Amino acid sequence: MSKQVVILAAGMGTRLARPLPKPLTELRDGRSIMQQQIDNLKSAFGETYRVLIVVGFKLEAIIERFPAATFVYNEYYDQTNTSKSLLKALRAAPDGGVLWLNGDVVFDPEVLKRVTPLIEADQSFVVVNTSKVSDEEVKYTLDASGHIEQLSKTVAQGLGEAVGINFVAGADKQQLIERLDQVGEQDYFERGIELAIELDQLKFRAVDISDLYAVEIDFAEDLARANELF
Repeated sequence: MSKQVVILAAGMGTRLARPLPKPLTELRDGRSIMQQQIDNLKSAFGETYRVLIVVGFKLEAIIERFPAATFVYNEYYDQTNTSKSLLKALRAAPDGGVLWLNGDVVFDPEVLKRVTPLIEADQSFVVVNTSKVSDEEVKYTLDASGHIEQLSKTVAQGLGEAVGINFVAGADKQQLIERLDQVGEQDYFERGIELAIELDQLKFRAVDISDLYAVEIDFAEDLARANELF
């Protein structure tokens, strides 16, 4: 069965201040951020995956470079946050679980190989890094059973950071859709996950990839660090 993958790429990426969508930012080897994501997916999954890309800002540039993908348009990309882009993607996706990536994450190909058993077991998860905890990043805590409890930028005493690679099981998808529909226009998708955990008792595993690299590119210094790591 094909694995369904969503890449969230609708945002304007104003903090990086580039003329094209942030996922098209060039890395030191000449590939764009999104191209290294696609290459990682091919390395991990071969031909057994399908990609749906949520576009918005300067969507033509992304569509031209990745014509084999399927696209969903967030027409309110300049007024909404990742919760509404993910909502559109999950509504458009076929039955079954969905792996989603923030379109600005540069990551080790081994990350996808590590999470493949959980995808195949249809277990919802959030990929995390415990090596650092920055105020600007999405942080998490765990409940007594070791599953995600809190997940936001405002978490106090977080155990680590979410890196922007997540999976919702097919059995959990409808509840997450309903919670994403309820959250505010400016909420991140993590708020939808928190509500689904609190109100629907969904269980998201935390997958620690601290021994690997994953860098979300928000600022020029993030891009420099990513270029040093891969």
